[in-house]
Amino acid sequence: MKNYRIVVSDDKKNIFAGHIKLGGVNPSGDRIGFTNYYMEKNGEPYYGVCGEFHFSRYDERYWEDEIIKMKMGGVNIVTTYIFWNLHEEIESVFEWEGSKDLRRFIQLCDQHGLYVMIRIGPFCHGEMRSGGMPDWLFGRPFEVRSNDEGYLAYVRRLYAEIGLQVQGLLYKEGGPIIGTQIENEHNHSSAQWGLTTGINNMWLNGGSDGNEHMLLLRDLAIEAGIDTPIYTCTGWGGATTPVPDMLPLWGGYAYWPWIYYETDRFDGIKEHPATPEYIFRDKHNNDLPKSYNFEPFYQPEDYPYACCEMGGGMVQFYKYRFEFPYNSVPAMSVMKTAEGCNMLGYYMYHGGSNPKGKVNPFTNDLATPKISYDFNAMIGEFGQVRESYKRTKLQHYLFTGFQNQFALTKTILPGDTSGQDPYDVSELRYAIRSHEGSGFLFLNNFQDHVENHDLQDMNVSIELPGETITIPAQGELTLGSESFAILPYNFDLAGITLKYATAQLITKLDVEDAAYYFFFVPEGMKGSYALASNDVMSVESERGHILQLGDMTIVEAEEQASSIVRLVSAAGKSVVIYTMTDEQSLGFWKADVRGKQRVLFTDANLLVSGDEIKLELTDREEVTLSVFPDFEAGLGSVSGGELVEASKDSLFTTYKLLAPKKEVAFTWTKVKDERAVLEFASGSLDGVKEALLQIDYAGDIGYAFIDGDLINDNFCNNTTWEIGLKRFEERLYDKGMYLYVSPIRKGTIVNSNTTMAGWNETATELIADIASIRAVPVYELVIRTE
Repeated sequence: MKNYRIVVSDDKKNIFAGHIKLGGVNPSGDRIGFTNYYMEKNGEPYYGVCGEFHFSRYDERYWEDEIIKMKMGGVNIVTTYIFWNLHEEIESVFEWEGSKDLRRFIQLCDQHGLYVMIRIGPFCHGEMRSGGMPDWLFGRPFEVRSNDEGYLAYVRRLYAEIGLQVQGLLYKEGGPIIGTQIENEHNHSSAQWGLTTGINNMWLNGGSDGNEHMLLLRDLAIEAGIDTPIYTCTGWGGATTPVPDMLPLWGGYAYWPWIYYETDRFDGIKEHPATPEYIFRDKHNNDLPKSYNFEPFYQPEDYPYACCEMGGGMVQFYKYRFEFPYNSVPAMSVMKTAEGCNMLGYYMYHGGSNPKGKVNPFTNDLATPKISYDFNAMIGEFGQVRESYKRTKLQHYLFTGFQNQFALTKTILPGDTSGQDPYDVSELRYAIRSHEGSGFLFLNNFQDHVENHDLQDMNVSIELPGETITIPAQGELTLGSESFAILPYNFDLAGITLKYATAQLITKLDVEDAAYYFFFVPEGMKGSYALASNDVMSVESERGHILQLGDMTIVEAEEQASSIVRLVSAAGKSVVIYTMTDEQSLGFWKADVRGKQRVLFTDANLLVSGDEIKLELTDREEVTLSVFPDFEAGLGSVSGGELVEASKDSLFTTYKLLAPKKEVAFTWTKVKDERAVLEFASGSLDGVKEALLQIDYAGDIGYAFIDGDLINDNFCNNTTWEIGLKRFEERLYDKGMYLYVSPIRKGTIVNSNTTMAGWNETATELIADIASIRAVPVYELVIRTE
């Protein structure tokens, strides 16, 4: 058996405050501040989970439910870009209506108890045309992203307009806006000027005047009334980071389409490298001032390690069309948290669609789809919930529910990891976060762009002052391919010391006089709990086995099933451990429902707002909702379906519900292999919340039109292309839809006899075919108190 070991000789931290010029108070007296380790709220650690959602890339009619989905996923801070070119496409004409209504979007976030950070540019990038800069700036005699007064005059006007939109919504006014990002990757990245692309491909200035420019922009924002407790900037790649006046934020992506700008998509595309993102590092340690993707211009321990752009997905570029593995997202969360991060930030958390412009109909970066900005995000372009959402949700419950413990822990590595080869996946990757002898063991068996394998026949020894904890104490530790885990050790279970668990903690719920802890067993692992016997008065297990090993009581969880362990501590406290499988955990939710914290299980998307519960069901009519503790007055009234039956086991009450089956009726006619016409009868989308058109095809790019208007597009990567139909409902009834797949052209020859009209292209092979089209209903059941 392979033994991995990690030595904890010192897990003390030097936590201090007062040196970071950030923070503020709202009218209720709530205070935001920072130590060098974490953000604080009212003097206590606050673990932020930031999710990027671009209001201008989503139909405003559906904002509210999508914001609720984000909250249900464990997000507590919504971040959003304000793209200059969308709000002032025509010089001096500002637009803030419809899907550009920043104010209403922020008000909805506030209504549902979420903080907001606005990313005000002027340069944003975000795969937007000209990085979000209006085209008319190109025709001005000054350098953008600099201290040129000609440029700054326009910035003042932009900021003044934003300031008007956010007044009354700032934290100091009782609103949700706690932070402002200034610029983006200043002095690091740029974008092509849309006016020049395809001719000479000129790029915007990458940034001039360094800290002076960034601080000047911050001052201009404050002058415009954008006065927030936090000002942030992006830190990677040598970007301008004016500390202590701004908090540098970090990130990391495992899929890099930008490296394919200069390669041929079909003939000789180079192989994407395995990225070093999934090797554990310590990014809050003055003895390790620099590491992969982290080279700060400050001492790491002086400022919290926080993120704003962890890859919550990635957009398809024309020359790089990967099939995105959703496991890469929760694996990234494991890595960043282990590295010392006390504020996660995902880009994107929610996908969207590029809006049409008035001057330039297409507002996308030229390397990306014209309309689709799905980004393979945790919540998709049409509200689809992905596996990455379900898995990160479990992590967010852990990080925020036990934020005091996490905030105080220190990253400890098993040694120097800087030389680890990302292609070597034969060895376990591990690290811990520790505080006064207790903490969490982080394990990773995911690596991008490499074939991963199960890891077996091993254990991990944590050598603490005075004791060594070997996990597991008996048997072997196993971890499935592409899996990861966060395992507690020396953890306090309401008076019982959990020496270790080979199961991942999700959350705790106090119900009457008992403490309930919910765990799941990561894929490929065998679940067990090692308890300090002296702390346990009694132990009962409904499933599984109990054995004594020295001074520990070992409880082995039942495999492939949920199980309950009931404990009584030496002090007489009732403690319950509920264990679920990896698969079962994907249906786990925790929310404040009808004035009480509850745990729920459902495979549907769960949206809770006040006393109202919504269940979204995709392509199925039957669903169950299991609740603990049960609703005092029963489930309540159901609209959009019916309650079929209710049952109760030892912990949960389970309600079975049924939605009326609905066929989304349409016809499609294949005009040619690459062309199809779709017709929808009036009312064919009635009775559903959404309908997802699913298209399987081969070719280069898929285009969807309504009456000649491009409404969605897709770079073919041999996965199903999905389009949400509900927002186009009336237009579909009236005009139908037309699909066209542009072909892959192999062996292309262009013959140009003159510089004028004599132009001819031939190809030895054209590949384009629409194989199948179906429409999948999304139902909504709404449950209200009677």
